[in-house]
Amino acid sequence: MTLWQILTAAMPLLSVFILLVLCRLPAKQAMPLSLLLSALLAYSVWQMPLQQLSAAVLEGLVIAATIIWIIFGAILLLNVLKRSGALEVIKQGFGQISSDKRVQLIIIAWLFGSFLEGAAGFGTPAAIAAPLLVALGFPPLAAVVLALIADSSAVSFGAVGTPVLVGIAQGVPGTSSSELQQIALIAISIDIMVASWLPLLMCVLYTRFFSTPASWRAGFVMAPFALFSGLAFTVPAYWVAWAFGPEFPSVLGALVGLALVCTAAKYRFLLPGTLANSSLSTEPSIAPTLSLWRAWLPYLMVALLLVLSRVPALPFKSGLQQVSWQWQGIIGSSLNVSVAPLYLPGTIFVVIAILACFMLAAPRQTLRHAFKDSYKMLLPSVIALAAAVPMVRIFLHSDLNDAGLPAMPMALAQLAAGSLAESWLWLAPFVGALGSFIAGSATFSNLMFGSFQHAMAVEADVNSQLVLALQMLGANAGNMICVVNVVAAASVVNLNGREGEIIRYTLWPMLFYCFGAVLVANWLFN
Repeated sequence: MTLWQILTAAMPLLSVFILLVLCRLPAKQAMPLSLLLSALLAYSVWQMPLQQLSAAVLEGLVIAATIIWIIFGAILLLNVLKRSGALEVIKQGFGQISSDKRVQLIIIAWLFGSFLEGAAGFGTPAAIAAPLLVALGFPPLAAVVLALIADSSAVSFGAVGTPVLVGIAQGVPGTSSSELQQIALIAISIDIMVASWLPLLMCVLYTRFFSTPASWRAGFVMAPFALFSGLAFTVPAYWVAWAFGPEFPSVLGALVGLALVCTAAKYRFLLPGTLANSSLSTEPSIAPTLSLWRAWLPYLMVALLLVLSRVPALPFKSGLQQVSWQWQGIIGSSLNVSVAPLYLPGTIFVVIAILACFMLAAPRQTLRHAFKDSYKMLLPSVIALAAAVPMVRIFLHSDLNDAGLPAMPMALAQLAAGSLAESWLWLAPFVGALGSFIAGSATFSNLMFGSFQHAMAVEADVNSQLVLALQMLGANAGNMICVVNVVAAASVVNLNGREGEIIRYTLWPMLFYCFGAVLVANWLFN
């Protein structure tokens, strides 16, 4: 490849990093500029036909609309709970478990978020966990950053095992079910020694950068409880993966973790001697007659419906997916896109938000005001997502071109492989992270790079199952910095325009995750 072609392949990544992170432009300005630059270079240098380029943009707009719908549903439910007083009751209820924000952070972001990731995936955890953290008194920036960091390990088996059962299985054709389970077991065994540290990392980041007074020590004193909380999820997840396969490790691991950690917190097991970062409010609840169970009921119903609608053995999934809109051969190209509106998490959010008005006996105007508030909060994200997702689709569909080149992400990976094959075990997770950063999905990262990772493992003469496990873990880590996830999480707490700042915080935990996975893999398996 020529230098221009290399720069063109890297342009979507470079432009996002430069405009969002270095120039600190808001996403609604940075992403349209990145889309325009990427499209021009794809057409002129990569020689993508105009038809393929236009089809990729249109496909991206359809996918962006589904993401926007999910965000809207999450915001609507949040606003209904806020206006009905349920959020205030939930906030007061946490005081019965612990008034320490560090404990609340672990329970909400790490464990409840992991459960939601296992049930639904696709950005749902951060869209729910971040506003819950804000309601508990966390600064919005802290809520988004920490929710994104937490939404990583559970991604391996998110959306009922989709990253493995679809991502790896279809990304590496011919992989047997026993091989898939072995890859999953290798990934979660590494995760026990890497991801289990994430709750401690989250506590340290919170107390040092988002708490007053800022303190490293206030985070590190949580080490016994935080490590217990990390293992309370990863160890049960490993057992479930070993016993039942890759569908339910995140869901069941998180449920076991919630039971263990909430009990430990209530009885102050492994907690430091003095409480810190108290978030108990001295103000009375807005709805003092609303019980804690009733306040949590909408979120519990969301979680239940997400699980029931994602389990293949139940009839709900196929029934919801039967109602589908499809666009075959977009403007005469080979690209197709389909949307099952009833299956989208956003639809579940909206339905539960409407039902919540009745369940919580909210005033009649609650739903109307909640719709209005949600619409205003969503608008800035529409522009960013309507540009970011089409840019990603151009990047991924650039394999159809008149220059005889592979797709841009594959070209970058092959370029790295040419001189770094002997060190591939150290690079495999970073390729997975690149895929998630680009595509906004660990499943798509595994689909995109699975065969490539397998080929590189054979060429480097290393265990291909280990390399694919590192691909999975890198894809998890990339979730922390993925532009689509960042924009979505920022929008639900009205933090639009600070996406670059969020990525500057989540970049280092992402690198920690990838480097940690490599170190443990070399220690355990080499």
